[in-house]
Amino acid sequence: MARLRSTPLRIKPAAARLVPPSGEAARLALRERSRPNWYSLARWRELRLVALQRDGWQCQQTGALLVGTYPAWNSAAVDHIEPHHWDPDLFWDLGNLQSVTKQWHDSEKQRRERAGRG
Repeated sequence: MARLRSTPLRIKPAAARLVPPSGEAARLALRERSRPNWYSLARWRELRLVALQRDGWQCQQTGALLVGTYPAWNSAAVDHIEPHHWDPDLFWDLGNLQSVTKQWHDSEKQRRERAGRG
């Protein structure tokens, strides 16, 4: 009778493949890959433009005109008033959008979200 030879292991053990991300940067990268990328869709670009036109290209928080080119402080950002947390109803709701300056969005809005006030 022929002897069976052991074959080399071709699949890595599951433990080696399922290692949780190490460090905050890796954790955030994994989180981003698991979310829908609605911001890259033409539907978002169209809705964003509708919101900017509705608001007259003016920041709804500071009154500044949104005339800058990214990344200028007065470049246009369209903000979700109530954080959507990837809820499609909140994300695509025009009534939940406001035109703001990049500076306001990147400073005051982020400070409010970190404080849990949306």
